[in-house]
Amino acid sequence: MSDVQAPFAPKQPSPRTHHGDTVDDPYAWLRDGENPEVLAFLKDNNTYTETHTEHLDGLREQIFGEIKSRTKETDLTVPSRKGDWWYYTRTEEGKQYGIHCRTAATGDTPPDLGDGGPLPGETILLDENALAEGHEFFALGAFTITPDGNLLAYSVDTTGDERFTLRFKDLRTGEALADEITGIFYGGAWSHGGEALFYTRVDESWRPYQVYRHDLGAKGEDALVHEETDERFWVGVDLSRSERYLFLESHSKITSEIRYLASDRPTEEFALFGSGRRHGVEVTVDHQGDRFLVLHNDGAENFTLGWAPLDDTSAFNPILEHRADTRILDVDAFSTHLVVSYRRDGLTGVSILDFAEGTGYGEPVELSFPEPIYTVHPSANPDYVSGQVRLSYTSMITPDSVFDYDLATRELLLRKRKEVLGGYRPEDYEQRREWAVAEDGTRVPISVMYRKGITADGTAPCLIYGYGSYETSIDPYFAVPRLSLVDRGMVFAIAHVRGGGEMGRAWYDNGKMLHKRNTFTDFVACAEHLVKAGWSAPDKLVARGGSAGGLLMGAIANLAPQRFAGVVADVPFVDALNTILDPSLPLTVIEWEEWGNPLEDPEVYEYMKSYTPYENVAATEYPAILAVTSLHDTRVLFHEPAKWIARLREVATGGPFLLKTEMEAGHGGRSGRYDAWKEQAFALAWILDTAEAV
Repeated sequence: MSDVQAPFAPKQPSPRTHHGDTVDDPYAWLRDGENPEVLAFLKDNNTYTETHTEHLDGLREQIFGEIKSRTKETDLTVPSRKGDWWYYTRTEEGKQYGIHCRTAATGDTPPDLGDGGPLPGETILLDENALAEGHEFFALGAFTITPDGNLLAYSVDTTGDERFTLRFKDLRTGEALADEITGIFYGGAWSHGGEALFYTRVDESWRPYQVYRHDLGAKGEDALVHEETDERFWVGVDLSRSERYLFLESHSKITSEIRYLASDRPTEEFALFGSGRRHGVEVTVDHQGDRFLVLHNDGAENFTLGWAPLDDTSAFNPILEHRADTRILDVDAFSTHLVVSYRRDGLTGVSILDFAEGTGYGEPVELSFPEPIYTVHPSANPDYVSGQVRLSYTSMITPDSVFDYDLATRELLLRKRKEVLGGYRPEDYEQRREWAVAEDGTRVPISVMYRKGITADGTAPCLIYGYGSYETSIDPYFAVPRLSLVDRGMVFAIAHVRGGGEMGRAWYDNGKMLHKRNTFTDFVACAEHLVKAGWSAPDKLVARGGSAGGLLMGAIANLAPQRFAGVVADVPFVDALNTILDPSLPLTVIEWEEWGNPLEDPEVYEYMKSYTPYENVAATEYPAILAVTSLHDTRVLFHEPAKWIARLREVATGGPFLLKTEMEAGHGGRSGRYDAWKEQAFALAWILDTAEAV
């Protein structure tokens, strides 16, 4: 280990006063990303972190090599049928990004995938590698093709700030069109005839609040279609699966409102769906035949599904009634059936309902799978008229798999299972579901994976991962980089804590607002369970989480530092109170429905102050901490982990406390796959070293 001293951040008085409470924030000056002293602090920390971990250089290279050697670098996705074409994306060895392609369709069965190279008759629609040339960062924000297959709209971000430039391409000739729009948000939706594209713009707080219509080839300014003035709401626009309607959605964390427009009448006004927004009522809408499908939670905590006639959107006819044990997640409409995604007993599921106009819906058929824990959901299904449903399936030991469910034969047809090179055999590993008991007696599920032969005698190192916010579920999944841990004897666990959606809407509600501490105590209970069950010991247990899961990491480091040998916090939301107190920062106002509004509510202020990681760093011994951030992150600004690490070094003992900043990246880190593998190798080597697994 290096004896180099950690970079020093001078304290500058910066008092904050709310509800009669005055608090000094001496590291507030680190917010200014254009201040040369701030940039110098970040760069000095990068040097310090690299120096402090230089003994892991060989291990990092070894892990990177393992990830690379296990990955089939020249590969392609299973083609998806849309109209007269099969669409797919492929990768090539040595190239960072995907290549989007299509080939003419001659039947309903996807073409043979061959060796992963170009398919016969291939046309390259967009090569991300060519677009990324000369840029340290590259991300695609939109890739949408007109219903007739003739035109492509795509958008790119080359800084990581998630503000995109939109461009157009004629797929018949391969020519780039002159139209270009800068500073837009993700996505876009075409009109039915391809004469217009609808897109969104963000305000200064990075809130998508305006929907515009761009008439292809037209001169002058684009038409402003809708502007959302309530700062709690985002807007988005999408095309129905049938491609007959455009839907404009305004939504906050707990409320949504839908407007709709026939997609062949793009210059007309959107009509309000139903009775409009009602506080706490969430609605999603799709189109099928002579009706609209309506998924909502009005009087139905876990949501209910129904339909409304095209000429009366206030009517509601039930399809699936509310169930206390089943959270309906989504519905995909096809011409002759529905595909319903749901969650029950901590696992995802898919059911199929036949549909015929004039007759209605048949009984749902729930698909079954043999593994004890897994994740399944509908995948790419671009064709509204189809006799098959494409599904994605994975588990902690089963690589990503693509199935087609045949509606006529009721068979699941495996189209592809991700090939893991180097002799990977699922039978060499085990996965299981464990249950921890939280402080209030709630049973909290844990998904566990390990290599066969591991004995639950308390000697194994373990990585426990968690998130627990926004009703986002971290379901069991396969990951090639994880093999570099478990093949070295580590146990891997996912703590499905409250605040996520794993056990239904109540699971989320009981981990937000004034119940947020449940997220943290659930995670500690899961860590304690793993130790009691013999899967690890505190001096070999490392915790990891990112973004809101990084808030979780900071909170458990304060709450139970003795329970962990190390903590990895990726782009961590560790200065939550100061951020939520500042409505000028990105995302703050909409976040008030997740965390509460400490500006106006003294109870929320005191509650958040009691758990926010930066506010609660204590003069006690902490585990080793690695915080990773990005300079251009617009979701969790870089200053949050910078301030947190500065305060840890000032107040706490233990550590070391390391900060690593990507200077050319956003919230998701480095963009190219090889760069992303290197970043994973960096973190995994640190985890193995901290858990004394090497």
